[in-house]
Amino acid sequence: MTRPIRLLTGRVAAPLDGALSRAILDRVAAGELGETLRVFVPERMVAFGRRDTVDPGYDAARRAALASGFAAVERLAGGKAAVFHEATLAYAWAIPEPRPRETIHARFEMISSIVVEALTSLGIDARVGEVPGEYCPGSYSVNARDRTKIMGVGQRLVAGAAHVGGVVVVDRIDLTNRILEPVYAALGYSWDPAATGAIAAEVPTTVPQAQRALIDAFASRFELEESQFDSTTLQSAEALLAAEPIT
Repeated sequence: MTRPIRLLTGRVAAPLDGALSRAILDRVAAGELGETLRVFVPERMVAFGRRDTVDPGYDAARRAALASGFAAVERLAGGKAAVFHEATLAYAWAIPEPRPRETIHARFEMISSIVVEALTSLGIDARVGEVPGEYCPGSYSVNARDRTKIMGVGQRLVAGAAHVGGVVVVDRIDLTNRILEPVYAALGYSWDPAATGAIAAEVPTTVPQAQRALIDAFASRFELEESQFDSTTLQSAEALLAAEPIT
């Protein structure tokens, strides 16, 4: 029997986004919500990893993001700073799991294979693996032709559930790199802007087309049930943001 997953495609203001993912994760872990997937077009933001926020260069990196019109938020999933904007897709998947630490690699493999399926359906030679010089490097990144990174992923574990989240760059490599350059310079990270890729750099694709392809790839494995944000989750997210604002 196909596993049911609640699908959300709406978005919230950038400062609330990470808190919303945490609220959903906590409620899934508590059994108050079923497995939940968000696939949405985000607002402009730089999502900093926890290690970024304690780096001596963090304040300068945050100011660089804000000066460019991007919100500075703390990402729920692990990894280095990642850029989100209107020519990207964000995904956030909260999965109930009694022993989440034992199944980390299985989840990474699943999300990477789903993204490869979506990109392949659009005509891209998509592969799993890190390319030299990519930003926020990871073994489960998805790239084009072993040359340029298109998708990045991270996880966050809590008792009873796991969050799998990341970004797919659809277009505007220039915008992604323009923000990454001062942010990564402030944090002292080495990377190669030429390793940043996008779906549209490989095949002509719009953001709605890419979003449809990603949702269809999930739908090939799971039973997706379209839904909307509920008031309890939104209130929980607002309370989390008020308690730990990242601005």
